[in-house]
Amino acid sequence: MAEIVKEAHLYPRSVRPRLSRWRRREIFDAYLFISPTVIGLLVFLLGPIIASAALSFTDYDILTAPAWVGLDNYTGLFQDGLFWQALRVSVIYSVISVPLGLALSLGAALLLNQKIRGVAILRSIYYMPTIISGVAVAMLWRWLFNAQFGMVNILLGKIGIRGPMWLTDERWALTAIIIASFWGVGGAMLIYLAGLQGIPSELYEAAEIDGATEQAKFRYITLPMISHVTFFNLVLGIIGALQLFTDAYVMTGGGPNNATLFLSLYLYRQAFLYLKMGYASAMAWVLFAIVLVLTLLVFKSSPMWVYYESERRRAT
Repeated sequence: MAEIVKEAHLYPRSVRPRLSRWRRREIFDAYLFISPTVIGLLVFLLGPIIASAALSFTDYDILTAPAWVGLDNYTGLFQDGLFWQALRVSVIYSVISVPLGLALSLGAALLLNQKIRGVAILRSIYYMPTIISGVAVAMLWRWLFNAQFGMVNILLGKIGIRGPMWLTDERWALTAIIIASFWGVGGAMLIYLAGLQGIPSELYEAAEIDGATEQAKFRYITLPMISHVTFFNLVLGIIGALQLFTDAYVMTGGGPNNATLFLSLYLYRQAFLYLKMGYASAMAWVLFAIVLVLTLLVFKSSPMWVYYESERRRAT
């Protein structure tokens, strides 16, 4: 279908060969089939992006017409203590949860890559939590971390440890959300598992002949050969962590004392509680810039630690 559309625009209109009725109908059908996707992208993606960029320079509360304020929304962010608190919480969460999540997902993938009976069932069990709704999962963890009757504190009490207040203690609330984030490591685990199964067995056989230990094989074969998978999971992890909203909104609401006030949650408050749409739009673009810079830094650093077999062959 794409070739037909390309063929129709290959020549200038003056010398373009006359298309048959059947070819013209196919070209029309091609545009007709892609139009829902194109319209959806323009109306629900590109349109809101352009609108938010324009609104970020205005004072807009939905009820009245936008009033141009220039860069006041952006300069106001740097003077907003809660914005810096939200940025701090998001950074701490990302720095801790992303590396630990990658380590846990890789560990689970290594275990589930073994040839044991029932491994297919175990893989399904580990992946299943990732398909459950985020709100349902957040409610589950809210009950688990309940200070009075939560399962976490009950289990800690069984071994003689008095559990903290968790979600109502500002010293432990963020820790609870970080722990809850590991519920979804099954998605990254599945990608790691695919990467592990793509490593040629000849590499391990050659290493065994040379007398390499299991630790040496993991360090010099497994990790380099799945570095591209780590790169992919790292980028997605950073983007997801900096945009965390559901867990904080359902489990703590940003409290106590703004200890779990993430950037996305603070953005939501400004937009839909205080109706400061212009201010929230500016915050959204600042968040986008932060995510973009971090993603570009990861891409820039990838040649130093990501191994691609095809590029290595091309270089040699």
